[in-house]
Formats: sequence, structure tokens, C-alpha cells
Amino acid sequence: MKFALFVIVTYLLGSINPSIVQGRLKGIDIKKEGSGNAGTTNTLRVMGKKAALVSLVCDVLKGVISVLLGGLAGPYCAYACALSCFCGHIWPAYYHFKGGKGVATCFGTVLAVNWKLALICLSAVVVIVLITKMVSAGSIIGAAVLPAVSLMMEPLFVPFAAAMAVIIIVKHRSNIDRIVNGKESKLSFGKNKKGKKAGK
Repeated sequence: MKFALFVIVTYLLGSINPSIVQGRLKGIDIKKEGSGNAGTTNTLRVMGKKAALVSLVCDVLKGVISVLLGGLAGPYCAYACALSCFCGHIWPAYYHFKGGKGVATCFGTVLAVNWKLALICLSAVVVIVLITKMVSAGSIIGAAVLPAVSLMMEPLFVPFAAAMAVIIIVKHRSNIDRIVNGKESKLSFGKNKKGKKAGK
């Protein structure tokens, strides 16, 4: 009973999307602006750095909280709650089951499961983003690395890690198409020649 309750609660927690909430408070429908994704990168483009930071922190925290809550019923429940929270973010009950791509929430769950595992995956993301200047490319590689590293560090977590990795990669399929065709947007905090911020 406790197992099922925690899974339901963490799914509902995961369904809370800070990008959508902030957008509504500002009269913006984040899913109709920019890339249309209710995540940190699009929030940065549409609403700026502060809103993006809030979204990032909240998405990570709900992943951390979900794993810690599930851990009260044992490690297997913690892993199940990680996946449940992640699925809540992807398919939120509050927003017609249309959410974000789950990268930050996935990171939060992994951070709570094993911080060393999380840092290895984050390192892969950072390296790829620095090389390509594409957050999507970093997210895809980070997701691909997760199950492999989990196999060495958290074997029981592998099925859950693999499920999240596959979902993240599938959710990035349009980004993959744009990367292949050389049309993917690149992240920039600088200014273009006209003095306008890039990436808007």
C-alpha cells in the first residue's frame, strides 16, 4: 500500500511543471512559444535567465524529493518513484499529459540515487554542450550514458535508468533530425552584431 501511494504521489509531484506555471503567471503559454517545449532551455529563450533557473531548480528538486520519499519504503520503491516522477513530468496529469522532455527531472532522480553517477552523466552533458553549443546534443548523450554507467554503479537501477534514457532520446527525435540536417539551434548568452541577445 505504501509503495503504491508513494508512486502515485511522486507522479503527481512530477506533473507540476514550473515552466508552465511561470508562463501562466506572466500571461505566456510556454508551449506556444519558442520551441514549444515546457523545459529549461525554452524557458531561457522565452522568459529569460531567472525564469530558466527557477524551472531548472524546481525540476531537479522534484526528482530528488521523489527518490527520497520512495526510499522510505526501500530502494526498489525509490527507483520506482524516480521513474514515476519522471513520467509525471513527461505526461503531466495537470496539463493534458503534455509536458517537457524530462532531462532536469531525470538528473534530480539520479542525483538522489547516486550523486557520483549523476556527476558522471552531467560531465558528459557539459562536455558535449561545450563542444557543440547544443543543449539537445548534450541531453541525448547524457541519457545514452546513464544506463551504461548505472550498470557499473547501481545495477538494480538499470531498468529504470534505461527507461528514462529511451524516453528522453525519443522525446528529442525532432532535435536529432535538426542536428543531422544542421538546423539545430545553438545556445548562446552573447550578443549578435545588432546588439540583440542570441537565441531569442
